[in-house]
This record gives sequence, C-alpha cells and structure tokens, in this order.
Amino acid sequence: MAIYLLKRTLLIFPTLLGIMLISFGIIQFAPGGPVERVIAQIAGTDVSATARISGTPSDGLSSSQQSPTGTGDVGSKYRGAQGLDPGFIKQLEKQFGFDKPAHERFFLMMKSYLLFDFGKSYFRDVSVLQLIKEKLPVSISLGIWMLLITYLISIPLGIRKAVHDGERFDTWTSGVLVIGYAIPGFLVAVLLLVVFAGDSFFQWFPRRGLTSDNWNELSLLGKVTDYFWHLTLPLIAMTLGTFTTMAFLTRNSFLDEIRKQYVMTAKAKGLGQSQVLYGHVFRNAMLLIIAGFPSAFIHAFFSGSLLIETIFSLDGIGLLSFESVINRDYPVVFASIYILALLGLAINLLSDFIYTLVDPRIDFETREV
Repeated sequence: MAIYLLKRTLLIFPTLLGIMLISFGIIQFAPGGPVERVIAQIAGTDVSATARISGTPSDGLSSSQQSPTGTGDVGSKYRGAQGLDPGFIKQLEKQFGFDKPAHERFFLMMKSYLLFDFGKSYFRDVSVLQLIKEKLPVSISLGIWMLLITYLISIPLGIRKAVHDGERFDTWTSGVLVIGYAIPGFLVAVLLLVVFAGDSFFQWFPRRGLTSDNWNELSLLGKVTDYFWHLTLPLIAMTLGTFTTMAFLTRNSFLDEIRKQYVMTAKAKGLGQSQVLYGHVFRNAMLLIIAGFPSAFIHAFFSGSLLIETIFSLDGIGLLSFESVINRDYPVVFASIYILALLGLAINLLSDFIYTLVDPRIDFETREV
C-alpha cells in the first residue's frame, strides 16, 4: 500500500500540470479579457455581471506585480479601443502580463503556483491568497457541516431503509426524500427566507451573513449560538439534495449486499442481524459510498454553495470564483482551479487509503496505477 500511495502522490504533479494546461488553453480562446474590461470601463460600457467588485480602471494598474496569467496577444485589436492611445493599450497589456507569449505566461504562472504565490487580483488590488483566506471561513463552515449532516443522518437512514425494504417505513421515507430532491436547493433557500427570516411570517433567523454585527461583544457561548443561528437556513437548503442522494445510495448499496449468498450463509450459522449487518455487510457496502466522497467534498466546498451564498449573502469561495470568471480576474480564476484540482487529487488519494481501512483485503499494489 505504501508503494501505491507513493506512486499516486507522484502522479499528482503531472495530473495537476495537465489540468492547468487545459484550463489555460481554453482561456486563450475565451472572448473578452481584463484589457477589454478596462477599455469598457473607460468607455462607460462595462456590463459586469456582479456589483460586489468596486474596482475602477485604475485599480487594475495600481500594482506593479501581477500574476502572469490571462489571454490576449500583444498588438491585437481590442473591441472598443478605437480612439485610445496605443501606448496606453500597451501599458495595459504589460500590466496584465500580455506582453509575453502564451507559453512563457504559463511557465511563469506554474512556477509561482508551485510556491503558492498566486499574484494579485487584477481589479481588487489585493493578493489572491489574501482574498481566498478572507472567503475560506464561509466555505469551510458550509462545507464541513454539510458533509457531517449528510453522512451522519443519511447513512443510518439508508441502512434502516435497506433492512426494512418494501415496508411502510421504506415507502413513506422514499416519498419524502424524492419530493425533497425534486425541489431545487435555491428555491428551498428562498422559501426558508420568506417563511422564517422575512416580514410576512416569522423572523426566527437572520437573513444574511455568517455572524451578527455585535459578534465581538458576545460571550463564547453567545458566539457559538449566533454562529449556528446564522448557519441553520443555508445548511437546510444545501443539504437537501445531497442528503437525498446519499440516503438512496446507502440503501441500494446495503440492499445489494444483503441479498448476496454470504449474508444468507452468515444468518444460517446463527448470527444476529446486527452481527451480519455491521460485521459483514457494512465494510462491503460502504466502499461505494466512500468512492463518492471526493465529489461530495468538492461539491460541498465549492460548486454546491454558489447560489446559497448569493441568496444568504455569504461571501465564500464559490461566489468569489464565479465573480472572478465573469469579471475576467484571471489570477483568481486560475488560483481557484489550481487549489480545487489539488484538493480533489488529495481527497482521491485519501479515499484509496480509507478503502484499505474499511476493507483490509483490498490491495492496490497488485494492480497497475
């Protein structure tokens, strides 16, 4: 197992390089860019999709050290640049790193990223790493509690549904889960806001943010209570879909194992239901659930929280990444891709290790990497 983990660890680097190379190549063909955005701001035609970025054209030129990422070639014609001083356009290209060929920009970017130096945001005049640190607490809060709630509730529920397959409990819980899954998370979020945090019905929960304005004045118990008070509605909206999926996955996985011959043999030997279920079935059925953990982790921390963060005004990584793509803030975009890919590869490696803990019979070293 140690040799296999070492091989997988070494494969992280070429895999990460390939992901970044593909992402960088796609960006080269994407329309628009930071230069075009500054030109549009000057011309008064900027149509940025987000209002949270308060930068001005000068913000993009306020720092002499920028991340060497982005698109565009020196000397290319930019839409809306007619009438502007060519020297100013050249200055913009140099400021955003477009005065270098694409392969050189990519090499410099990866060289910096290996040292976790992600440069500065084009339009926020702050380092990318500082931006991520500011947004990370929100994403960590949502992600960790979402995963804990999903696994701690849906797995026992799925096991019980498998044991009572076809009975009344299995039938009515399946109906409730299907209805919950059919309702989009963002719609649930809006409904929760209207009912429990609005002026029409109840005002039991806050409408926005992760903490109250008087957070620093609260006692330790008060801070903990205030923290979970703010998290309640976003977590309910986020966990609804993943909770349903995990419950059905657990049920079907355990149901498939329960019907196998070795379970019948164990029961014939006089073993009780709990002994059979947790002594024999559990470790085999859990392998499929463990396999889905990496995607669940990434979904919880990044992609799954975008709409919820927007609705509840929670400024996290998901919203930051979306805004950066819309506003062509390439240092933030590439840093997000890099961190997301690195985390995903590391979690996949961790999943393989957990496999061997759940079922020691698995030997990855006997197969090709």
